[in-house]
Amino acid sequence: MQFSEKVWQHNAELYQQILNLPFNQELAQGTLSRDAFSHYVIQDAHYLLAYGRTLAVCAAKAFDADDVIQFSEAAKIAIVVERSLHNGFMQSFGISKDQFETTPLTLACHHYTSYLTATAWSESYPVVLAALLPCFWIYAEVGKAIVSQSVPNNPYQAWIDTYAGEEFNTAVRNVIATIDKVAARCDADTLAKMHAAYTHAAKLEWLFWDSAYQQRTWPI
Repeated sequence: MQFSEKVWQHNAELYQQILNLPFNQELAQGTLSRDAFSHYVIQDAHYLLAYGRTLAVCAAKAFDADDVIQFSEAAKIAIVVERSLHNGFMQSFGISKDQFETTPLTLACHHYTSYLTATAWSESYPVVLAALLPCFWIYAEVGKAIVSQSVPNNPYQAWIDTYAGEEFNTAVRNVIATIDKVAARCDADTLAKMHAAYTHAAKLEWLFWDSAYQQRTWPI
């Protein structure tokens, strides 16, 4: 059994909890409040910048040239998507550039981005890969799971289609293939750290969506 199969099995219940979050279920039904989605979009734009930086460090640590190219391109795409949010969802939902720039990272977003960047700088390439994987893989699986539930004229259809779409899922399959290739070379201690990194990042995925639904901010 490859690393990806094992790590998914070990975290299957956590994925189901993410899928069952009110944010994702109401997103599929088109009943999610505009305020909750706007909160999410702003934080997601902040997150993607940090994710892009983490991908860039991952590329620098990669074992071979193909992986350097793969994650350098992924870093670029993360920043392009971050910018497209300003011209897409933010405009559609009436979020101004000033509102975005003056909205600080929430506790959940700060925790997640800090974890990723700290892992990127302090851990080995395989562990960094494992920490990055949930954002790729879980988004793809959530997108595929809820696209069939989406109601006609869903105001959030564009978001759902992005993550259920073939282009994103092809990228995810490529990342999974890379991490399986890398994991096959790793010793038991490194594999244990990879499992722990994946699980921690997956929990932060849950926290990010739950925080957006609750529209949590800093308590002080």
